[in-house]
Amino acid sequence: MKKTLLFLAVMLLIFADGYSQATFTTGALEVGVSQYGRIRLFTPDGTRHLQRASILVGTRPTSVFDYNADAEALEPAALVTNPALSDFEIYGSIDNSYSSLPPAVIVKLNAYGWNNGSYTIVKFKVINNESDNIDAIIGLDIIPELNQTYGFDTVTYNNAQGVIRFHRGGQVNMGMKLLSTSLSSLYSFEWYDGYNADTSYWNWMNYGSLQPQYVSTTLDGPVTITAQNFVNLAPAHSVDVYYALALGADEQTMLSNIAAAVVKYQALITSVNNHPSATEFNLGQNTPNPFRNSTTISYQLPENGQVSLKVYNVVGNEVATLVDSKQRSGIHTVDFNAKNLPGGVYYYTLRCNDQVKSNKMLLIK
Repeated sequence: MKKTLLFLAVMLLIFADGYSQATFTTGALEVGVSQYGRIRLFTPDGTRHLQRASILVGTRPTSVFDYNADAEALEPAALVTNPALSDFEIYGSIDNSYSSLPPAVIVKLNAYGWNNGSYTIVKFKVINNESDNIDAIIGLDIIPELNQTYGFDTVTYNNAQGVIRFHRGGQVNMGMKLLSTSLSSLYSFEWYDGYNADTSYWNWMNYGSLQPQYVSTTLDGPVTITAQNFVNLAPAHSVDVYYALALGADEQTMLSNIAAAVVKYQALITSVNNHPSATEFNLGQNTPNPFRNSTTISYQLPENGQVSLKVYNVVGNEVATLVDSKQRSGIHTVDFNAKNLPGGVYYYTLRCNDQVKSNKMLLIK
């Protein structure tokens, strides 16, 4: 009887874990993303090597957005059908509605993979959902689980290549590299229950230097915290943060896989930013569309001017003002949070000086 109950409990845990995340397998790497933004890496034999990597966004010592205390699913992670930028893609979004504590942010997460690649590129679009500007420090909370075992790992920073290496003896190596900017802080410590307090996160993210090496001495193993320099975000504005994650049988193989990911990243951002300058007045189609809860709108201004971007329902009533300010010429993006609106068709209208453009979008509830 006890064995039966134990079997059922284990099967429920496996089902719950599988049900709560989207996965893809490149043939050399399996990537899993949970509905709350937890990222895991596996080798094709199903062995887990990354217990969790998750986003951190801090604005003050008592206000740090993290996976455990704050994250709630806006759009549960799901495989993207026919991805345009890679062979495999997972998309999902989270916000702080689990805790409703500051900072109020939306994080859109894309994980990209390529056939037979032992690496993935993860993009975090961090959106300011506050009513005022924020100065945000952004990083990762990382718990390695090399060969599905905790403890006695070494975390080494390769300064020449900007790669964080997780290793233990002759076992699989895991590497991570911040691609979109430079690291401002890197700090590791021994895991302990309750480590995830806002004030602790804040101190580690503001460590101010790159710890060259940390050696775990217990079965608990290390936790590693990364951060980049502060970025100022106006309301509804965003910043994109890209990381490469890779596995390898040894250090050199892992570094080679990180290097391959860097090549893919260069192609990725070239595809995303394929309109380097704005030569005409244009309003792009929102992405994703259809969407759940939030979507991104891009537009181009050929000249400086007073800009208005508003959203209307099907009977013409205004439901949101996304932009109402003077802006410079160029390419702009803004995020529309429709969490409190009913599903249906909406129209968004861009006005600048004497020019007007409108597009249609579909909100699914």
